[in-house]
Amino acid sequence: MAKRYFEDFKAGTVSVYGPLLVTRDEIIAFAKDYDPQPLHLDEAAARMTPLGGLCASGWHTCCLMMRMAADGFVNDSHSMGSPGVDEVKWLAPLRPDTQIRLRVTVLETRVSNSKPDRGFVKHQFEVLDPQDTVLMQLTSPLMIARRQ
Repeated sequence: MAKRYFEDFKAGTVSVYGPLLVTRDEIIAFAKDYDPQPLHLDEAAARMTPLGGLCASGWHTCCLMMRMAADGFVNDSHSMGSPGVDEVKWLAPLRPDTQIRLRVTVLETRVSNSKPDRGFVKHQFEVLDPQDTVLMQLTSPLMIARRQ
């Protein structure tokens, strides 16, 4: 398959990637290394929090989202990175042994004013559980090379 260019991304396009199973052990391992809060590390302590049980760190969920995006389309495009994230929302907890998917919507596209060899494709990324509950939502532009 040929790699996608900026011109191949159209506003309104929706794609779904995954699934990816997130295990209890993965949640705890990530938390030990990067977000060692009790609600991500210890089931008994997590039950005492407002979330009522063990859940993945929001940052872990972001990493999982990026993995599904990279596997799903980023590595098959002429991606030039991203200038940042506009917004991230953690809407519901990601529980152990949940199979997640990633829904990606192209919100808008625009050619760069300063560098005509690229464009910006603004995406909305939504991490979904099996019931289609949106666990996390992230909005970010990606820089994608234009066709020469």
